[in-house]
Amino acid sequence: MADLGAAPFGNVVTSGSPYKTILRLALPTVGAMMSQSLVNEIDIVFFGRLGCPDSANAQAALMPCLIVLWLFGGSLSAISVGTQALVARRFAEKRDTDAGAVMLNSFAFSIVAGIVFTLLGYLAMDPILTQLIKVDGARKAANGYMHFRLLGVTSMAATASFKSFFDGLGKTHVHFVSAIVMNFINIGACLIFIFGNETLGIKPMGMAGAGLGAVLSTWIGLGIMVAYAVSASYRSRFRPFDLSRLSKDLLGQILKLSIPSGIATIAVMTGFALFVGIASWLDKLHPLGKAAALCPGGDASPINSAATTVIIGVLKLTITACLAFGTATATLVSQSLGEKDPTKAERFGWSSVRLSLVIFGTVGALQAIFAEPILHFVSHDQAVVTAGLIPMRIMGICTPGIAVGMILTQALFGAGNTRFVMVIELLLHFGVLVPLAWLLGIKLELGLVGQWAAAVTYIMLLAIVMAVKFRLGGWKKIKL
Repeated sequence: MADLGAAPFGNVVTSGSPYKTILRLALPTVGAMMSQSLVNEIDIVFFGRLGCPDSANAQAALMPCLIVLWLFGGSLSAISVGTQALVARRFAEKRDTDAGAVMLNSFAFSIVAGIVFTLLGYLAMDPILTQLIKVDGARKAANGYMHFRLLGVTSMAATASFKSFFDGLGKTHVHFVSAIVMNFINIGACLIFIFGNETLGIKPMGMAGAGLGAVLSTWIGLGIMVAYAVSASYRSRFRPFDLSRLSKDLLGQILKLSIPSGIATIAVMTGFALFVGIASWLDKLHPLGKAAALCPGGDASPINSAATTVIIGVLKLTITACLAFGTATATLVSQSLGEKDPTKAERFGWSSVRLSLVIFGTVGALQAIFAEPILHFVSHDQAVVTAGLIPMRIMGICTPGIAVGMILTQALFGAGNTRFVMVIELLLHFGVLVPLAWLLGIKLELGLVGQWAAAVTYIMLLAIVMAVKFRLGGWKKIKL
């Protein structure tokens, strides 16, 4: 079976210059993931055109909503970590049908668990949003958005299973194609549903319309991934839908690698939920903010929350690109270990770090320099721009730290060292990020700048810890 389809697939992707290999794998993933992130950023821009106070309410509500979505859909999508690591190893070992069996078991779990997580999301949505969002108008907008968005949890998880399968093979262009198509559809749908369309007889739905557009596009994206998997070349070589290969033991192996990543995702999302909640507390303690103004009609805008959403929204573009490089690195590390060549695996890890320092150092510098025009583009509220300016510049400066931390985290995932990452994320989010943000932002009354200073501390510590762990090399001995 290993020779079937050899022409279109080739073999492992670990040969050649490490820098060229990393870029060849990473760039399609960057394009795919950036297009997905851009949709959320475009949502922020669309929301900015809703008028005051609806614009600030929607912008303030978006980040808590995405956090809730990732608490359920993102934690479940962590199945991709174990899937990608095992697919890459089996492919490098020339066990193609075993790689297909990994995908099948991952996909089956994603569908069943996705339905369960969707129901749990609806049950938990109101209590969580009540805790995260202290402004009534923003909370109402969030509820409308999430009632649609949670319907995409299953498609989100199933897409992650397929993406990790193709990424593990080194075929990162598959998700790129899927993402581009689904996100073009999403943008068009959001325009129609957010602002309405008289020709189609659709009334403006505001933020809820963005949720409806997003969920429709995620299912279309999943359909494209399935179409690739059922094509003759993939079906004959990997047998990804051979139901006889369903196995409790194999699923257990996938989950053993993935569950720590899922817990780490929950820790990250909970930590950021509390982080965003601190910004909302700042709005509650100081309803008008230091530079805020009353909207027409006398409603106060949630300035700190909106500024935090805008900053995270811009940062998500950088974070997504870093994650794409990390995903490529994970594939290369895992395939190299499958070839029994840990030295090559280590070389790919450090080459990716060096490459990212150049690329993301430049990106971060540009973000710091052009912080004000970027904020003005995303938000038309001068108070939001003023509040977010210094934190935006600070985060631009520490962008290289984000890159190092995320890339080496993914490299350790690719090696199968998922428990270590889980422990570190738990410690840093609940021992550093959240308490320090509360201390600096609220207790010491440093406001939004103090809150984001805590984020810088978290980023630097993550980068240092992951670099030390990768350098020590214990991950080279993990057997999968």
